[in-house]
Amino acid sequence: MNPQILKSIYSFRSISLITVIAVYFLILVGGVVRSTGSGMGCPDWPKCFGSLVPPTSVNQLPNDYQDIYLAKRVKKNEKFVAQLDRLGFQKKAEEIRNDKSILIEEEFNPVKTWIEYLNRLLGAVIGILVLITVYRSLSLWKVDKKITIISVFNLFLVLFQAWIGSIVVSTNLLPWMITLHMVLALVIVCLLLYTYYSSYRLATKTGYATEKPNRLYYILLVGFILMIVQIVLGTQVREEIDKVAFELGYLLRSEWVERLGLPFYIHRSYSLLLLGVHILFIYKVYKYSLRNTMLYKWSLILLGIIGLEIFTGIGMAYFAIPAFLQPIHLLFGSLIIGVQFVLLLQLNDQKKLQLENIGS
Repeated sequence: MNPQILKSIYSFRSISLITVIAVYFLILVGGVVRSTGSGMGCPDWPKCFGSLVPPTSVNQLPNDYQDIYLAKRVKKNEKFVAQLDRLGFQKKAEEIRNDKSILIEEEFNPVKTWIEYLNRLLGAVIGILVLITVYRSLSLWKVDKKITIISVFNLFLVLFQAWIGSIVVSTNLLPWMITLHMVLALVIVCLLLYTYYSSYRLATKTGYATEKPNRLYYILLVGFILMIVQIVLGTQVREEIDKVAFELGYLLRSEWVERLGLPFYIHRSYSLLLLGVHILFIYKVYKYSLRNTMLYKWSLILLGIIGLEIFTGIGMAYFAIPAFLQPIHLLFGSLIIGVQFVLLLQLNDQKKLQLENIGS
């Protein structure tokens, strides 16, 4: 392969990998924001209390600052509700109109403000990194157009994600908007992983790894779909925790689990189904795959992360939902999706290789 093309491939792989790591770090920080109740630390967007650098004391704000930022949020929500109406989501629009919790304006808290501010700074850095991945992908246009096209699409998705973030703030952390925000983050991660893997395959030939790629692929695909459902269930549990925490004034954490509803028990029991599917997958990988391949190694990593995810879930259920475990639990869940996606890409290549061997 042309040395210049190889250089472009390695350059793109480097920046895309850095971006993936940064997005996962942002997911972790986002978990910290939510576990500390800092989501409304900045009542406006993209600035924080109308400034590029937020205040450190309430004395730096006008006396009626709560009324000022509430009015701004109400105005933005009116525009958002009108957009939902035009798009045919009248029911959701009506829910927002009638949700009085949106009108609650929190008092200034410097710790929460700076936690949310750092979260936004990291989001801005990721936006720049995604822009650089687009620039680096242009040199790969003649080699693999999909890499450039998906990189550009991902940039627009990141911009859309930023807008969704602003709506999350204006609607005072509306639960279903937070869920959408999380799902979009996972889509962004998967697209970054896809372009990274595609660039890796440009310079690396696919080698034989397993004799049953189709069987492994479909077992893992079931696990992937189940994991997405589990993450959505997890966001519903998180919403219940937020409600209970607010009702108890973020005190008496030992009582939080007892007050959680059906989503918590479904989420907890569902994890056993997930574990069973992935143990089956690992067993089949062990039975039909070579030991020194990336497929085998990544499968073991997947099983390890699932174990850690279940362990942190148990820790939250039996130790009064420690705040430090919440973002870690979220991070492991997101990592599972990423590793599953990479394994699906590897198995898809194995399927193609098997067809080529049959054809020849």
